[in-house]
Amino acid sequence: MSSLFDERQCQLGEGPLWHPERQQLFWFDILNKQLLTRENGTPKFWQFDEYVSAAGWVSQTELLVASASRFFVFNLESETSRKICDLEADDAVTRSNDGRADPRGGFWIGTMGFNAEPGAGSIYRFYKGELRKLFADITISNAISFSPDGTTAYFADTDKQTIQKVALDEEGWPAGSPMLFTDLSLSGHYPDGAVVDSEGHLWNAQWGASRVARYAPNGQFVSEVSLPASQVSCPSFGGADLQTLFATTAAVDLDEEAEGRTYFAQTSVRGQAEHRVIL
Repeated sequence: MSSLFDERQCQLGEGPLWHPERQQLFWFDILNKQLLTRENGTPKFWQFDEYVSAAGWVSQTELLVASASRFFVFNLESETSRKICDLEADDAVTRSNDGRADPRGGFWIGTMGFNAEPGAGSIYRFYKGELRKLFADITISNAISFSPDGTTAYFADTDKQTIQKVALDEEGWPAGSPMLFTDLSLSGHYPDGAVVDSEGHLWNAQWGASRVARYAPNGQFVSEVSLPASQVSCPSFGGADLQTLFATTAAVDLDEEAEGRTYFAQTSVRGQAEHRVIL
């Protein structure tokens, strides 16, 4: 059973991030170029001049934010930004999409075409000042998440309806070629954002299916959390005990009142605390 966390209707809600030091959820409305949160029960947002989609926490007051053309550090108190590096700034076709910090302090970010142009996207990792392209020829990058021991990364191309996994070395870089984790084409589902809990199970938001599905480390479906919105885009664990599953949704192309709002559900398992990004 899920409940409403925030009633604001996002055109494309994405990138929920539970800041462990602030005990506060942040998320994005990509198409409206906004970062959203709630402070002491009150809705709050920041407006940007380009699409923003994902973030990792750097300190109690700073987030590393991925936009359509760059990484920048945003100070939540002074509301100032400083550029870290370009992100496909010379490619007018693409923008950032799904991203998450890994256990080593690197930040993975996927890109995609503004109109989901086939193969236009890639997945990158930013770590200690270096931005490196990891995987190319991706249409809709999603499901970036990591095993608790830091030895496995997951990602998806929503268009292909599969979630991949790849082994990581001691510094968090891919140590081999990606392998199939689970094939959702068999059930007709489309993988969107994902997060891995403390037991190593992957929770995947599934676009058009009104659910976040939980998969065991061997890729087998275990259970699901149902939501009132159909276009579920990304989950995140938070709350004081990390047992609250938050989920963003999207209202784009739909008229229903439930779409685009942000929801939560209590679970019986703990998530992982989001990892600090090392700049």
